[in-house]
Amino acid sequence: MESNGRPQASEILRQIESLRSSKDEIERQISDLEAQLQQLNCDENNCRKAEEDEVNSNGSSSCLILPSENGSFDSGHGLASDMIYRYSRQLLLPAFGVQGQANLLKSSVLVIGAGGLGSPALLYLAACGFGRIGIVDHDMVELNNLHRQIIHTEAYIGRPKVESAAAACRAINSTVEIVEHTEAFRATNALGIVRKYDIVVDATDNVPSRYLINDCCVVLGKPLVSGAALGLEGQLTVYNYNGGPCYRCLFPTPPPTTACQRCADSGVLGVVPGIIGCLQALEAIKIGSAVGDPFSGRMLLFDAISGRIRIVKIRGRSLQCEACGENAPLTEKQFQEFDYECFTQTPFSTAPLKLSLLPVDARISSKEYHERIVKGEPHVLVDVRPAHHYKIVSLPNCINIPFPSLEARLHEISSALIKKDESKNSADSNASLYVVCRRGNESQRAVQYLHKMGFSSAKDIIGGIQSWAHDVDPKFPTY
Repeated sequence: MESNGRPQASEILRQIESLRSSKDEIERQISDLEAQLQQLNCDENNCRKAEEDEVNSNGSSSCLILPSENGSFDSGHGLASDMIYRYSRQLLLPAFGVQGQANLLKSSVLVIGAGGLGSPALLYLAACGFGRIGIVDHDMVELNNLHRQIIHTEAYIGRPKVESAAAACRAINSTVEIVEHTEAFRATNALGIVRKYDIVVDATDNVPSRYLINDCCVVLGKPLVSGAALGLEGQLTVYNYNGGPCYRCLFPTPPPTTACQRCADSGVLGVVPGIIGCLQALEAIKIGSAVGDPFSGRMLLFDAISGRIRIVKIRGRSLQCEACGENAPLTEKQFQEFDYECFTQTPFSTAPLKLSLLPVDARISSKEYHERIVKGEPHVLVDVRPAHHYKIVSLPNCINIPFPSLEARLHEISSALIKKDESKNSADSNASLYVVCRRGNESQRAVQYLHKMGFSSAKDIIGGIQSWAHDVDPKFPTY
C-alpha cells in the first residue's frame, strides 16, 4: 500500500529483506562455482605436473616450465596465480612458505561456536586459506553480541549466527569451502560432524560442551584447540595432540556449578575473547600447516588489565583418564550414551537460570507491583543487585543493598519501613516490603533471609527488572 504515491516503510523493509535473501543466495552460488573452478585448476595443475615429471624422467631438463592454457605459467607447486598473490605475504615467510600454504589448502577445520571466540577465529581461518571450514552454532544474532562477536553485523540481528558467520567468511575468501551446521552440537550428531574435519576449535562457553567436544575428539583422534574468556582473563591450550593430554586428563571431575560463570552474568570485555580467538586461529594454522609448535602440554594465561601473558606447563596425559586412558579408552557407543548435563550438573543451554525458592504468596509479578505503585501503596523497594549493576539502570525510589551486605544493613530496611509507616494517613497496616534483582533469583534468596530475620511480609518481584522491561515498560533498558 502506498501513501501520497510513496511506498510505506513496511513495503520498503520487505523489499530490503527480499534483496538480502537474493544476495545471500547469489553469494552461495558464486562460492560454489569458485570452489569448482579451484578444483578444476588443481586437477589441471596436477595433470601438467605429471607430464612434466614424465619429461624429466626421460632425461629432459628438470627446470622445464610448461605454459598453461590461458598463457600463464605453472609454478610447479599447485598454487594458481591468484592464490600466490592472495597468500603472498604468508608465502614470503621462510618458515611457512609454499609448503605451509599447500598444507593449509588441503586441511579442514571445524569451529564449534560462532560467538566471541569463534568470530575472530573464523575470520582469520578463512583469510589464511584453509581448504574447508565448518561452523556449528544454533543461536541467533542479538544486539548484545556485537561488542565482542565481531563477525556479525547489525544487518544480521535476529538471523542465525551460522548464516551470518558464513557470509562474512565467504566475503573475505570466496575460494574457501564454508560448511554451515545450524544445529546444536550434541552427542547424537557430534561424531557425524567432527568426522569430516581434521582440526576442531572449541569456541563454546559452557562446561558440558567442553567435555562433549573433548570426548568426541578423543574418540575420533582429532586435535582440539581450546580457548576460554571471561571478564578480563582468558586461556588457551591444545588437547589430544601428538600424545598430549586431553581435557579430561586435566579435569577428570567437573567444577562445582557455583564456579561456572557466564559472560551474561559476569560480563566480558569484548577484546578479551577477540585475543583468545585469534590465538586459537594461530594454533589451528600451526597444526594445519605443520609449521610451528602448538600449545600441547602447555597453557597460555592472559590478563587483560596487567597485559601479562603467562605460559604454564600442564599435567601430561593420564593413563587413568576415562577418555584417553590406556586401560579403558572411550568408545563411540559409550560417547553417544553419556549424559553430559547430568555429569556436569549444568545444562547445555545458556538460558538464564530460573530459581523457584519461595511459595506463591511470597512473590509478586512486576505487573502487580506496578499496580500497587499506581494505587499509592506505601512500601519500600530493596534492590539487591551489586552496586555496579545498580548504576547501569534501576527502578525509581529503591534502596540498593547488595545481597552479600544485607545482614549488615538490615537497620536501613527497618528505618525505611518506619518512615513509610509514619508518613501514612492511615494506621490500618504496615508498609509493604518488596525485593528486586536482575532476573528474580537473588531476590528470592534475599527474601528467604529476610523472613528468617523477622521481615515476614517481604516479597520478591518475579523475574526482576527484566520482567519489568518485558511486562510493564518496554522502553526500560535491559542488559
